[in-house]
Amino acid sequence: MLHRLFMIVGFVTTLIISVFASYNPAFVAENNVAAPSDMCATFVTIHGYKCHEYEVSTDDGYILSVQRIPQGRVGGSSHNRQPVLLQHGILVDGATWVMNSAEQSLAMILADSGFDVWIANTRGTRYSLRHRNLHSYNSDYWNWSWDDLVVQDLPTFVNLVYKQTGQKTHYVGHSLGTLIALASFSEGRRIDKIKSAALLSPIAYLSHMTTALGVVTARSFLGEITTIFGLAEFNPTSAPVSMFVKALCAQRGINCYDFLTALTGKNCCLNASTVDLFLKNEPQPTSTKNFVHLAQTVRDGILRKYDYGSFISNLAHYGTVKPPLYNLANIPRDLPLFLSYGGRDALSSTKDVETLLDHLKNHDVGKLHVQYVKDFAHADFILGTTAKDIVFNQIITFFSNQH
Repeated sequence: MLHRLFMIVGFVTTLIISVFASYNPAFVAENNVAAPSDMCATFVTIHGYKCHEYEVSTDDGYILSVQRIPQGRVGGSSHNRQPVLLQHGILVDGATWVMNSAEQSLAMILADSGFDVWIANTRGTRYSLRHRNLHSYNSDYWNWSWDDLVVQDLPTFVNLVYKQTGQKTHYVGHSLGTLIALASFSEGRRIDKIKSAALLSPIAYLSHMTTALGVVTARSFLGEITTIFGLAEFNPTSAPVSMFVKALCAQRGINCYDFLTALTGKNCCLNASTVDLFLKNEPQPTSTKNFVHLAQTVRDGILRKYDYGSFISNLAHYGTVKPPLYNLANIPRDLPLFLSYGGRDALSSTKDVETLLDHLKNHDVGKLHVQYVKDFAHADFILGTTAKDIVFNQIITFFSNQH
C-alpha cells in the first residue's frame, strides 16, 4: 500500500509540474465562464413541453439553475399540480432526467402524469457555475463537500419550490441525490416542506461497493493527494483529472474499456443512442473536497461530516475532535419513503442498502416502501429503457397515494 502511495505521489508531482508549466490563466478564465442555462431549449421544449428557467442563490453565494416543467405535453391546467423536485447524482447534472425520449425520461413522464416538475442543478455543474463573488477558476469556489449540499443547495431548492407553489414537494433523488436527502432529513432541514421522497440507487453507506475503480480511488487517498497539490476542482474532462483516471485504469484488476460499467456496474437496459448522448453531455465537475468526503465514507464505514484531518481543525469547525455523525434514525418516522435499488449496482450495493434499511427499521408501518430490481445497475434507474415500466410507474403510484 505504501509503495502504491509513493507511486501515485510521484505521478502527481510530475503531473502538477507539467500542468503549471503550460498554465495559461487567460485560457482558464475564458473557458470557465458559465453560459446562461439552455437546458429547457436543448432537452425539453423540443418535445413540445413548456419549460421555465429559474436562478436562485444560496446563503454562501452560489447561483444555482433550476428548470420547471409545469404541465404535460397535452396541456391542461397547471394550477395546483403537486410539485416534484428531482435531484441528480455526482458528476452529472439535471439533464440526466430529460436525456431519454419523452416517453422514457422521468421528468417528462411525471409532467404527463399531472405533476409540476422541478429539476435541480447543484453547484459546480455547467448550469450552476456562478457565484456572487467568486469565479469558478478560483480554488475558493471549490471549497465544499456534500455537507454543503445538505446545508445550502438542497434547502435552497426546496424553498424555491415552496415559494413558487405554496405546496410541500415530493422529492426524487438518485445516487448522491439520495445521500444529501437522507442527511438533510436526519437533521430536520426543510422537512416541513417535504411531502415524500423516492430514493433511487440509495447511497448512504459505501463499505461494500464493488466497483473496482471506485474502491481503488477511495483506498488510495487520491483525493487527499490532489488536494495537497491544489487541484480544488475535480473535472473529469480536464487534463489533470483525465490523467489521474488513466493512471487508475492502468492498475491491475481494473478494466476501463467500458468506463460506465467499470464505475456503475453492468447496466442491463441502456440503448446506444442514450449512452452516446450521455457521454456528449456528461460528466460534470465537482469539487475534489467532495470526492475526499466520499472516500472518507468508504474507508470509515460510517456516515459523518467532513473530516478535516486533525483534532485542531475538527475542533475549529465542529467543536469536537471528530466530525459529527449523521444519525439516520432521526429521520421522521412518518415521512413517506420509497427506496429502489438494483442487484447489479456496483455503487449502491445490496449489503450497503441493507445497512441503510437497518437504520430505518423503526420507520412507521406503511411509510417505508422498498423495491429491489435484480437486473438493474446504477445508471438503469435514470436512463434505462425499461425504467418507466419497472420503477417510474411505481414512483407515480407512490406519490399519488400520499394525501
